Amino acid sequence: MAEVDEQNASAWKPSACILCECNCGIEVQLGGDGGRRLTKVRGDKAHPSSEGYACEKPSRLDFYQNDPERLTAPLRKRADGSFEQIDWETAIREVAERLCAIRDEHGGESIFYYGGGGQGNHLPGAYSLSLRAALGTRYRSNALAQEKTGEAWVAMHVLGRFTRSDFEHCEVGVFIGKNPWFSHGIPRARVALREISKDPERCMIVIDPRRTETADLADIHLQVKPGGDAWLLAAMFAVIVQEDLLARDWLAAHTDGLEEVLPHFEVLPVDDYCARAGVPEELVRTAARRIASAKSAAFFEDLGVQMNRHSTLVSYLHRLLAYGTGNYGRPGSAYPVTSLQPLFNPGSIAKDHRTPVTKSRIIAGLTPCNVIPDEILTDHPKRFRAMFVEAANPVHSLADSQRMREAFEALDLVVVVDIALSETGRMADYVLPVATQFEKAEATFFNFEFPKNYFHLRHALMDPPEDLFSEAELHARLTEAMGALPQPAVDSLRGAWDEGRAAFRAKFFELLSSDPSFLRMAPVALYRAIGDKLPKGTAEAAVLWALAQISAQSIPDSIRRAGIGAADGEDLGDALFDAMLENDRGFVFAIDAWDDSSSKIATPNGRIQLALPELFEELDSLPTEQRMPVDREFPLVLSAGERRAFTANTILRDPAWRRKDASGALRISPEDAERIGLSEGGRARLTTRRGSAEVVVEISDRMQAGHISLPNGTGIAHSNAKDIGGIAPNELTSTEDRDPIAGTPWHKSTAARVEAM
Repeated sequence: MAEVDEQNASAWKPSACILCECNCGIEVQLGGDGGRRLTKVRGDKAHPSSEGYACEKPSRLDFYQNDPERLTAPLRKRADGSFEQIDWETAIREVAERLCAIRDEHGGESIFYYGGGGQGNHLPGAYSLSLRAALGTRYRSNALAQEKTGEAWVAMHVLGRFTRSDFEHCEVGVFIGKNPWFSHGIPRARVALREISKDPERCMIVIDPRRTETADLADIHLQVKPGGDAWLLAAMFAVIVQEDLLARDWLAAHTDGLEEVLPHFEVLPVDDYCARAGVPEELVRTAARRIASAKSAAFFEDLGVQMNRHSTLVSYLHRLLAYGTGNYGRPGSAYPVTSLQPLFNPGSIAKDHRTPVTKSRIIAGLTPCNVIPDEILTDHPKRFRAMFVEAANPVHSLADSQRMREAFEALDLVVVVDIALSETGRMADYVLPVATQFEKAEATFFNFEFPKNYFHLRHALMDPPEDLFSEAELHARLTEAMGALPQPAVDSLRGAWDEGRAAFRAKFFELLSSDPSFLRMAPVALYRAIGDKLPKGTAEAAVLWALAQISAQSIPDSIRRAGIGAADGEDLGDALFDAMLENDRGFVFAIDAWDDSSSKIATPNGRIQLALPELFEELDSLPTEQRMPVDREFPLVLSAGERRAFTANTILRDPAWRRKDASGALRISPEDAERIGLSEGGRARLTTRRGSAEVVVEISDRMQAGHISLPNGTGIAHSNAKDIGGIAPNELTSTEDRDPIAGTPWHKSTAARVEAM
């Protein structure tokens, strides 16, 4: 795309927000020097999903696009730990040579890949497949392993696929450890919450230890004690079992395993479990009965329980509540997600893959983040020896930053791909800067709606600065330098594209049939073959051609319902790809039908599997387990990472973007503040088993006694800040605090103490 000129700078241009999974459509006005500043941002009313909705955060996106610490040239670390700028030819050659040297000496499995895209840039993950194929890497991870792998493991065993729920039409909406007022997660979140709250025929149930902004709107707030969610959800399902509120006819028609599940709940002491959870028994019974009596109920679990104790068990109990009351496959309930690129591969979850050193469970191909240091800091011959980090900041965002830094220092090579020098970048041997998300074509695969499924290929708003380019170009150059790019295949594809789509399609599948391994090199091959032949500002979309072909084969009826590929003789995959390129505000690429939900159950026998025996031992141990270990030295429970009005992912590095809570205050209840001797706005010492920090105090009646919280996304080192802009929560967390199944961290229940200063 040509550099924006003064005449066109004031025009509104479509794009999308990149600060949470919803990726709401926005319109942007460009201005400033060379038209490179995002001077105005508003919700895009023409966007088919968000329909003009936007929260307060996207108005601050210029802090991302024009961070004063942005990098414009590759960096190489000197022997003294400082960095020097180098040219791209040198950077590509040296990085390729050093990665290949480690591969050749220790095997590609010793090179660990972390990243693959953030909230709004998923295409780098697709192109990284080719680089990983060239290196022979086997192990990888990203932020999903911090949050969703436990839920994914349960979902794939129980239903065979990932699900979401229909909050637009539900009679009862249940939010488990989720505050969508700030964390969103559903289309037009605040509008949807208000609609449920104002309708006397509908009911909202919130499970959260804090009185959140969503809880303010709820009919029932089950204010569980921190870490008590498993006892609460088990008690709720026990009420449904013991009061004979199960949807037995529906269960008989669609599920297996109920008889294996029932004994665990038939004599469960509901009163004791409610007491352990800290919620009045009668309120628990009221909530369970309301769910069971509703025509439909929608459920959403999030980080409040997924980064907490018993997180995988909680995901299972959540599904027993939903499916036990028949809430799957009907309006207002759970539905099977249709995506251009599924986030979780059912086949990979069914296999028992383990990490090389700690033998930790790998779910959906993702190594648990909390074990990464243990996979490095060892003399084990299969230890990780190099890391390639892309669009991520694990030194800051993963548990126990101190140990993570120690692990990075022990690696033979660290390569970081980012637009600025992050905490992880400072640990790298090479930092390779790339285009921002607004300087290239980009997309997200977080399309979870139903029945209409949306996809939005965002076109580049402007060119990147001179000598910078996208991750697609970077991966292509690296694979070329390694001698791994199949150049004859690229040349034949380029020629076939000029002959027409039919010739191109035939050539691609000919290459694939003659060499199945070509599929892993296809992303960069497609980019080199047709990237420069696509419309301006969409070169990075080349890989989507392959995804369009796969989707056309797997969900043709849904695509046709969306009005795509209706012309006689038109290839459905190419029609879908053209629709991606043409609709720069997003479009409906597939329309599902509720009646198809049962046929989309992907278990071996096509029925929901209610029994998950691997979790029964943990479930049955709840009566003898303490909700939180009693610890006089650390008597408080810290939620290390709370969503607030101006917290988001850490691509917004300049703390000045936050209009509120610049210091990242520690929230504490009035009772605890009085007991400890704290005052509003005063300072205190916060200590965990892993570290200690000085914090600013915010006394809040939304917190219950014994519970404290810090915001996420803070504590980032930045030259524009007087300090680091709050506390980095992972300086206080431990890698040892993790779920026994998925390895997800217990950030929301970290033992702590607070002392007056």
